[in-house]
Amino acid sequence: MNCLELLSKAKKLMDEEKPKFWELIAELENIEVEEKVLGAIEENVHIKGKLFLGRGSVIKSGTRIEGNAYIGENCTIGPNAYLRGNVLIANNCRVANSEVKNSIILSHTNVPHFSYVGDSIIGERVNLGAGAKIANLRFDNDSVKVDFFGSRIDSGRRKLGALIKSDTKIGINACINCGVIIGKNCLVFPSVFVRRSVKDNSCVER
Repeated sequence: MNCLELLSKAKKLMDEEKPKFWELIAELENIEVEEKVLGAIEENVHIKGKLFLGRGSVIKSGTRIEGNAYIGENCTIGPNAYLRGNVLIANNCRVANSEVKNSIILSHTNVPHFSYVGDSIIGERVNLGAGAKIANLRFDNDSVKVDFFGSRIDSGRRKLGALIKSDTKIGINACINCGVIIGKNCLVFPSVFVRRSVKDNSCVER
């Protein structure tokens, strides 16, 4: 499967009631990336893997990419971003001095300051406040169970983060547990620990 097909499948997940997003993370690990640079790469950028960089996009100084990365059009990556594993980033996104590992980020989404996104899928027009982090590993190293609003499904994966659907805003220093789904158009207040999945149009204050 190519990168655009996987981005399209990730977009369709936003409308599914019980999205098995871990299946796309597994597909991501085997994605093929066409090597092509149509945007700009500043000095002091280190790339170990295949890179597709779309028109109008820039990778700023101090950024390190370890693995294969697809970055769409009109994106800004860095300065000092760290992308590892396979990463797909759609058009019009910003990832600043944050770490993104083995994840899919859809269009018009921002991961700006000191955040961690691991083994996760982030929808369109999502904003992660400074210091927001997504857990992707249990303390006991057991496989991650995904919370479907009360029922739990074993993903079979030792490492799995979260699915954050479109138009959701995550406050600064918020922490999101592994195996969590946050619905569309939600607000997660600063410094909140999201332990369980959140339905569409919800506000999480504590």
